[in-house]
Amino acid sequence: MTTVISVHSFRGGTGKSNTTANVGAQLAAGGARVAIVDTDIQSPGVHVLFGFEDALDPTLNDYLWGKTSIASAGHDVTDRVARLTTVAEGGQLFLVPSSIKASDIARVLREGYDVGTLNDGFRDLAKDLSLDYLLIDTHPGLNEETLLSITISDILLLILRPDKQDFQGTAVTVDVARRLDVPNLLLVLNKVPSGVDLDDLRSQMDAAYGAETAAMLPLSEQVVQNASGDLFSLSDPDHPWSAEIRKIVERIRN
Repeated sequence: MTTVISVHSFRGGTGKSNTTANVGAQLAAGGARVAIVDTDIQSPGVHVLFGFEDALDPTLNDYLWGKTSIASAGHDVTDRVARLTTVAEGGQLFLVPSSIKASDIARVLREGYDVGTLNDGFRDLAKDLSLDYLLIDTHPGLNEETLLSITISDILLLILRPDKQDFQGTAVTVDVARRLDVPNLLLVLNKVPSGVDLDDLRSQMDAAYGAETAAMLPLSEQVVQNASGDLFSLSDPDHPWSAEIRKIVERIRN
């Protein structure tokens, strides 16, 4: 049985894709079969975290336009994890990227795509690749595609920063998720400045959302300097940011 996890934020710039890539890599390193689907088709970027600067082929776009199967668009990136850490037996990580070609992005913006086809793709991918976990990196905000991802999710990870606009937007998303009966809702607070009273901040989160805060990722100069150039939780496993990523992974496993 595949556990479907949507990783979402109400606004951009929260570190959603970075969190998705690191959580997926940690799950695979632990021996799980994992796929990450980049459904942020208008501004894709997960592929960069796995060291791909050029467009991968085929992409999610090709599947949505009927050019290939969803499994064929799943690229095995386990080697990108294995070069940084030991991958337990059976562990495997696949990436279904979105196209970074300007013409493909323009086509999506102009024509859109069939959300039903995307839903079918999630189901087929989980079956064809025998996945333990399917991570969906969503487009920020709330739209038809995002609502679909939330609806079919077993776990919704909501990423936010300690920012009033993020707090307000996340409240809307939490309300929508509850109306859609998402089984498990987890909050991840990212870019938390040093010196903040974490216990007080967690209490504020609990009071505001009535949902579990799975992790508080510190604002880190080292993570900023990494600049999406690597899977930071694997390349620097002893860093406090990496420890918080592992908290998310353990919460997902349990």
